[in-house]
Amino acid sequence: MKVSGNTILITGGSSGIGFELCKQLSGQDNTIIITGRDKAKLDRAKKELPQLVTIASDVAKSDDIIALYNQVQQQFPKLNLLINNAGVMRTINFHEDKTTLDELTFEIEVNLKGTIRMVKQFLPLLKRQTNAAIVNVSSGLAFVPLPISPIYCATKAALHSFTQSLRVQLKNTAVKVFEVAPPATQTELLGDFDANDMKGITIMKVDDMVRQTLRGIADDRFEIRPGQSNQLKFMSRVAPDFILAQMSKTVDRMLATPG
Repeated sequence: MKVSGNTILITGGSSGIGFELCKQLSGQDNTIIITGRDKAKLDRAKKELPQLVTIASDVAKSDDIIALYNQVQQQFPKLNLLINNAGVMRTINFHEDKTTLDELTFEIEVNLKGTIRMVKQFLPLLKRQTNAAIVNVSSGLAFVPLPISPIYCATKAALHSFTQSLRVQLKNTAVKVFEVAPPATQTELLGDFDANDMKGITIMKVDDMVRQTLRGIADDRFEIRPGQSNQLKFMSRVAPDFILAQMSKTVDRMLATPG
C-alpha cells in the first residue's frame, strides 16, 4: 500500500501516535483529516501542521461517527485510508469501588466499539476506491496482558481478533486490512502510569515506531509489530506462563497501595 497520494482519516490524530503519523505522512501529497474529542488539542495540531483538516468527533458516540461520515463523504469522496488510532488506557483495580459500571467499560467504547463502528460506517466509501486500506492500531498487549490495565488489554486482544476476521472478509475487495501493534511508546498514553510500572520495559520513541509502521504498510506487511511487540507475541507462544508472570509484577504494587 503506497503511503503517498492518499486521502487519510486518522482518529485520535491530535496527539501521540496519531499526530506523529500526521507529521510523517505530511508532505507526501496526502490529504490528512484528523478527529478527536478535545477541540483545543485539534487546534494545537492544526497550528503546528496548518494543512491538516480537523473535525471534532468522538468515536465512543455513534451519532458522532455518522455525522463524521456524512461530512467526509461529501467533502472528501476520495478517502482511501482509514487509520483507527483513537485509544484510552487506564490502570484499574477491581478491589476498589470508586469506578461506576459505565466508567469501568469506557475503554471498550473507545478502543473496541469505536473501531468496529468506524469500520462499518466507512467501509462503503473505502470500497469505492481502487486502492484502499484500513489500519487498526492495537497493541503488543494484545498478545500478553498487563494485568494492571485489564480492560485496555482485553480491548486490544479483541481488536487483534476482529482485524484478522475483517481481513478475511475483505479479501475479495480492494480494501487491505493492516494491524499495527505498538509496544510501550513514548506518548501521553503512559502519562498516568507510575515509573515502577514501566520497570524492565523498553519505551520506544514515537517517531521510530511510526517510521516502522509506515514502512510495514508500504511493504504490505499486514501485521506490524515494532520493537518489543514482536517479542511479546513470540513469548506468548513459547513461554506464556513465564511472560505473564513477568507482566504481572506491578500488580503487587497496585494491591499494596491504600484505597
